[in-house]
Formats: sequence, structure tokens, C-alpha cells
Amino acid sequence: MFDRVLIANRGEIACRVARTCRRLGIRSIAVYSEADAAALHVRTCDEAHFIGGSRPQESYLRVAAILDAARASGAQAIHPGYGFLSENADFADAVAAAGMAFIGPSGSSMRRMGSKAGAKDLMQAAGVPVVPGYTGEDQSNDALLKAAGAVGYPLMIKAAHGGGGKGMRIVREESEFLAHLESCQREARNAFGRDRMLLERYLEQPRHIEFQIFGDTHGNTIHLGERECSAQRRYQKVLEESPSPFLTLDSRARMGAAAVEAGRAIEYVNAGTVEFIVAPDGAFFFMEINTRLQVEHPVTEMVTGLDLVEWQLRVAAGEPLPLAQSHVPHRGHAVEVRLYAEDPDRGFLPASGRIEQLVLPERGDGVRIDAGVESGDMVSIFYDPMIAKIIVHADDRRAALAGMARALADSEVVGPRTNLAFLEALVRHPAVIEGRIDTGYLDRHLDEFVIAATDSVTLDDSARRLLALAATFARVTERKADAASDDVDSPWSLSDGWRIGHDDPRRLSLEWRGQRFDLAIASEGDRDRVEVDGHCHEVHNAHFKDGNFTARIDGTALRWRAQALGDLLVLGDGSGRHRFRRLAAFQHSAVEDSGSGDTVVAPMPGRVVLLRVAVGDEVESGQELMVMEAMKMELSLKAPRAGRVELLQAKVGDFVEADAPLIRLEPPA
Repeated sequence: MFDRVLIANRGEIACRVARTCRRLGIRSIAVYSEADAAALHVRTCDEAHFIGGSRPQESYLRVAAILDAARASGAQAIHPGYGFLSENADFADAVAAAGMAFIGPSGSSMRRMGSKAGAKDLMQAAGVPVVPGYTGEDQSNDALLKAAGAVGYPLMIKAAHGGGGKGMRIVREESEFLAHLESCQREARNAFGRDRMLLERYLEQPRHIEFQIFGDTHGNTIHLGERECSAQRRYQKVLEESPSPFLTLDSRARMGAAAVEAGRAIEYVNAGTVEFIVAPDGAFFFMEINTRLQVEHPVTEMVTGLDLVEWQLRVAAGEPLPLAQSHVPHRGHAVEVRLYAEDPDRGFLPASGRIEQLVLPERGDGVRIDAGVESGDMVSIFYDPMIAKIIVHADDRRAALAGMARALADSEVVGPRTNLAFLEALVRHPAVIEGRIDTGYLDRHLDEFVIAATDSVTLDDSARRLLALAATFARVTERKADAASDDVDSPWSLSDGWRIGHDDPRRLSLEWRGQRFDLAIASEGDRDRVEVDGHCHEVHNAHFKDGNFTARIDGTALRWRAQALGDLLVLGDGSGRHRFRRLAAFQHSAVEDSGSGDTVVAPMPGRVVLLRVAVGDEVESGQELMVMEAMKMELSLKAPRAGRVELLQAKVGDFVEADAPLIRLEPPA
């Protein structure tokens, strides 16, 4: 076994690999960019080496810099994690040439299967069913456009080297093809350093099911079961689970055997994933083979009880697989979701900034957390905005989903916007609970999962009762904070200005979904009387302990999961999450200026990669004017109205901050 391993990655996967190294007594060595100098993975590993600038091309994609760090640290092996150089055959070869072990398949094996195009050709030759498409070497626009016509529409453009939903688009008609092709090529170059594309016939309403395979240098190849990853938004997985609720015993056996045969056909060594697309009738087709550890590998670890990173290390050190196929355990059900810094109200645009407070559920009792940041850390504009993966294991699927709902209710992020409320809606949705979600369901029905945080509040009885509970929760948490002794229930421990014979209400202002609500609350003993919009609500026996807020309002007893984080109050009842912010009693409510619609601004920090217009051009409403790249994603900026371009305030290659003005249109005549 190795003594020193360099982890050529960052974020949660670098922290994840370091944990196993520490358990096995292996010294973990991190690398970091300028933006990551104070990152969690740097603090987690035993030592860390600087490798360059903040952009991936200046650091995590620099083979020479990573090898120099490995030599300087005395590393015997390099673990690539996922993303960046993890599926780069030249990097694997360079590691071997430098006299170190690459913890993954060989460069030659990657070349045979790491390319989606090459893998499809190999599988087709081996008799594995594949989706009709084009995997040719001719990558000219004319050749790809002609091939698209032969494949037929709708079709999928996919980056041949990569994953994570980057460099992928559905094209439904020929007129859209070239624009989507150019966008995919740019995304692939930025994310993976290569822009080869392949084309596939697009199957309507399919499921995505993948099998974890492992091979060693002793001729053994097995699988560790499947993961279903059908809950996707724009080809990015958002919920993964094992086992699949769709497969029967027979279909699971057939797909598992096909995955193992795919690995054996190319003498695969180390961890890999064989991905299948599955039609509604159960027919399955080979999609691709990922020559690395997957983001969703924890669900396999939870149902098998195995440490896949340990397996990777042992196989790379020349040891045989620890288990035979017949001895691989499977128990219960596991579900994983990915908590991202992104704004569902703005099309899930990646968010960035400092995480002021990060609250995640307690580890243990079936709950696992794989995080790449902590409170006080930055979510950088340069990398994927994942905050953490939350994984829950239970005896069966229903219990696992219920446990995930509880884990999400116990989570909160103060700082950048996140997809937390979206994830809560996802795990409660009938399509997920009933196991019938397909890969396009979220994109077709996104309004069922996203309730805008700024949607106006209708002050019906339900909303008034919720405001009354929030006001009482604010009073209870304030009482705990102000208590002059440990006995928070004693009236003598409070500094609340109480006087004999007086029960004057105090004013309390809360912000909820962008609206300000001025309330009055009067307390006497265990009773609170809250006035909301002229209506009075009686709240009795309000109590907050161990994250549970309990109270009886207007005669009905309720229990909420609750958090008080500074001025932020969060209440969740299992069906939704409500965030209230305490305001100063006489604070003026600012009204955002919506602007005249003459200026296009940057939706988030990023880099300008394409300009579609010049000064003086006439544009139509909704026409694409500029393309930005941020967090390995492309963002299309469009004209807010028809008009003439008056001023360009950024050029290709510029880095711009959020809300920076980029293009100005001439005022309407």
C-alpha cells in the first residue's frame, strides 16, 4: 500500500479521498489554486502545494504543475478524483512515466473507453446495444450537420470527453443545430480541454441507470450494483438512489451482466461506471463508460458497506479485488442529493460568495455528509458551486426518502442562494415517491418544484397563522438569547422591560418573500397574542428545543423543524420551508428599481466568451447578444426589448462582476 498520495482535485471529492487516506494511515497531499488558498480541502489534507492561478486552465488542468507538486511531496500515487484531469489519458500516462501510480485505469484503457465515441464503437462491436448516432473523427461543422440529418431529430449533442451535463444539448430541428454545436464545443473546451462531439438519437422519457464496476490486474471484473440517476435538470443529476425502483430482478441481472462484460471486453482496471439509458418498455442501451469515481458513489457505499476509495487504492497498489461477485453485500436503500449554491428563481444560475453559516444535519443514524466547504468559506466563481452531498440510508426506499426530507429540514445556508427548497420539494414529489421520474421530467414540470422566494404573499388565514408562529418563534429565541440566567423559563432571568400591571404589545417586523409585515405581539405567561393585519391569533405553550419548535395556535398544536441564525428564522413543517428575516421596527423598506430595460447586466460574476452584436446593430426582443462563462457553464444574455445597440461595456475575455452593465440599448424614440 502507498504511504503518500497526492489528490489532483479540490472541493468535496478531495476531502472525501483524504478521509480514506487518513483511515488507512496514508499521508494525503493537496494541490490548490490561487482562489483555493484557504479552501477546506487544503485544511483537510496533511500538506498542500500551490499550482497556479484561479482558472482551471491555470491550475487543476496543468499536468506539469501537478506532477511537479507530486515529485516535491514524494507522492507515490495520484488520485484524480472526478472532473478536471480524471479522464485524461495523457495525464494517466504522464503519471506512470513519472514513476507514480495513477489511481484509475491506464491511459490506453481510457483511450479505448474514456471517449464516449470510442466506447460506443467498442460496445457496438461487442454486441452491446447502443443508441443510434454519430461518433466519427470528422468534426467539421459540415460533417456534423450532415450526420445530424442522418441520425434524425430530435438528437443529443454530447461532449465526447467529459460529464456532469457540460457540453450537452437537445436539438429538435436543423435550424438550431449549429448554434447549439458551437455552445457545446466552447463548454467542452473550458471544462475538459477538448471539444470533440458525438451525436445520439434522443429518446423521449428515458431513465438513466448505471452500474458501478471494478476490475483488477489479476483478471477479475465485478459490479457493485446499480444506481438510478433519472432525476436530472439540464442533464445534471440532482438525486441518485440505489437500488433502482424501476428494475426487476431479471432486468437487474441482465444489465449487471452487460456492464461486467463491457469491462471485461477492454480489460478494465479500477473503478468505472457503465451508464445505460433505459426506455419505458425496459429496453436498455449503452450510453457511456466513465473511467473514474462518480459523484454519486456514496449511495453504492451505503448499500454495500464498502469504501470504494479504499478499493481504488488497493487495486492501484496491485492487490486483487477484496470480494468476488457472489459476496458483494446489498442492504436497504440509499438516496443522495446535491446541495448547490444556485438560484432557482433565476433559472438555477450558479451563485457565489461567502457562506456566512452552513448548517447540515447530524452525521450518523443513516445520514452521511460529504462537504467541500464550511461556514466562512467562499463559493468561488471559478469552479462547480457544490456545497455538499447529503446521503441517507434506511431499511427501505420509503424510509430513506423520509429520512432525506428530515435531513434537508435540518439544513440551512446563510450566504449565497441555494437549491435547498427545491430539493425539499423534489423528495416529497409524487413522481419521485412513486419511482416514475424520467430524465426529462424536471425540465418539463419545473414549476411543480420551484416556488419563487419573492412570490407575493396572500394574507389568508393560513399565511396570518404562519406569521403569528414566526413572530412567536422570534420571541422565544430572543428570550433564550437575552436570558440573564440558565433558567430561561424564570421571569427573573429576562431583561424584557416587564412592569406590574402592564401587558403592552411590542412591535415586530418580519420580511417574508420580499414583503415586509409589521406585527404586534403581547406575552403573558405561556400565552402570546399576535396581531397580524388586524387579526388576532392566540399562541400557547411555545417551546424551542433540539431544533423543534412546538406551539398551540388557535387551539391547534403544531410541531415545526426550526432554526434561528442571527436575524434569519427558518420554519419547516415537512411540506415546505419558510424563511423570515427580522427587520428593524422602523426600517424603511427599499424598493428595487427595476430599471428601464435599456441595459443588459451580468447575472453573476464570470467571463465574456462571445459577443453577437456590435454598436449600431438593430436587435429583436429575446435575441442573444452575449455569452458568458461562469462555474463551467455558459449563460446566454438576451435583449430585454427590440432596439439599437448604443454601447458595449465589455469585450470578449473580460471578467465582470455580478450586476455589471454590459450592453446598453438606445432609449426608445
